[in-house]
Amino acid sequence: MITGRQIRAARALLNWTQEMLAEKALVALTALKRLESERGLGVHEGTTDQVRRALEAAGILFIESGQGRGVMFLHEPSSTQTRQGRGRGRRETS
Repeated sequence: MITGRQIRAARALLNWTQEMLAEKALVALTALKRLESERGLGVHEGTTDQVRRALEAAGILFIESGQGRGVMFLHEPSSTQTRQGRGRGRRETS
């Protein structure tokens, strides 16, 4: 289960506002605020899943180990794929 702290950290890595994440995850802003709250306010499991999927689609990896929980930013899917696709196997000259 991901925590509110992990979601806030993931948003910071992506430079997303709460409004942006709520829109991308297709959840209500109030539900996202509850999910991210320090008090651990309850939300529907489906809301948590939608938020997790939206962040993972953006390149976030949720980490859990014996030492704690965290997040890692793996890649920027749209811009990285675009750059790799254009320049593969060719060198552009000016």
